[in-house]
Amino acid sequence: METLEKMKSGEKAEMASLYEQTFQNFEEGSVIEGTVVLVKKDKVIVDIGYKSEGIIAAEEFTSQELAALTPGTRLPVYIEEREDSDGNLVLSKEKADKMKVWEDLERIFKDEAIVEGRVLTRIKGGMMVDIGVKAFLPGSQIDLHPVRDPEQLIGKTFPMKIIKINHRRGNVVVSRRLLLEESRDQRRQRTLSNLTEGQVVTGTVKNITEYGAFVDLGGIDGLLHITDMSWGRIGHPSEMCMVGDRVEVMVLRYDRESGRVSLGLKQKGADPWMGVAAKRPVGTRIKGRVVDVVDPRSQTPLEDRFGRRRRGSPGAECGRNRQENLARHEAGRPESVGSC
Repeated sequence: METLEKMKSGEKAEMASLYEQTFQNFEEGSVIEGTVVLVKKDKVIVDIGYKSEGIIAAEEFTSQELAALTPGTRLPVYIEEREDSDGNLVLSKEKADKMKVWEDLERIFKDEAIVEGRVLTRIKGGMMVDIGVKAFLPGSQIDLHPVRDPEQLIGKTFPMKIIKINHRRGNVVVSRRLLLEESRDQRRQRTLSNLTEGQVVTGTVKNITEYGAFVDLGGIDGLLHITDMSWGRIGHPSEMCMVGDRVEVMVLRYDRESGRVSLGLKQKGADPWMGVAAKRPVGTRIKGRVVDVVDPRSQTPLEDRFGRRRRGSPGAECGRNRQENLARHEAGRPESVGSC
């Protein structure tokens, strides 16, 4: 009889031990899937297989989410307390969602994948963006070039890459520039592989300087020097093009090692000086307009780059008239003769 009682006592202890082991996976701070048992106005009762059912405050759900909940609905929940002062199992849906977001972000960071980020506001040193959690976009990582007006980005969504993540501190740093650089490099390689000298290509004017214009050919910039813009004289490159203009240019030189590209606009047409000797032989009488006075000579345009004599058009630059040839009468200065 005593032996039987000992056996029963041992079985009870074993069963109690097994029963306790079933709850070892229900640790506070962990996420587990549960089943909705009952939906009330102020709370949702969820069964996670624990010795008691859990409670989630109804305020953690949106009105749409709450209306969609029915007994039997499965959802992930975060275990806040296995037993509060009233003996209830306290669960959280919001914290479970955040845990899921962090897990996804850490996976995206590890896989070097792309995440969509919506710009929320401007802060010191950059922008705050929403990628499921709030993340920091440094000013240097917004674009390939400094952004003059970051405020215009607020509310817009861009693809980005996570460059730093710390779940414990709740910090995430993202970059848009990395993706732009990757895209630029890909376009650059495609452009370089197809580029040849003498080829006519179309590009976009990115910048204008005193000595020329830089044209984006697709990931690579080429220099259109002022001397290669027109057969005639121009005072400034802005007379020929403006930033943002689409221009058709010829590749004059291409150094594959350095990646430097020289472009020409005037080379697309014939050199107007090549035909001047035949059209205007020595001794031919012509009529022109004085465009400049350079003591002791004046200059007169002969024709434009299309072979037409057109007022103010750059072409075969000028015929030069020495002072003594301006008039039969004596002229004190070349400007005293208005036309020739």
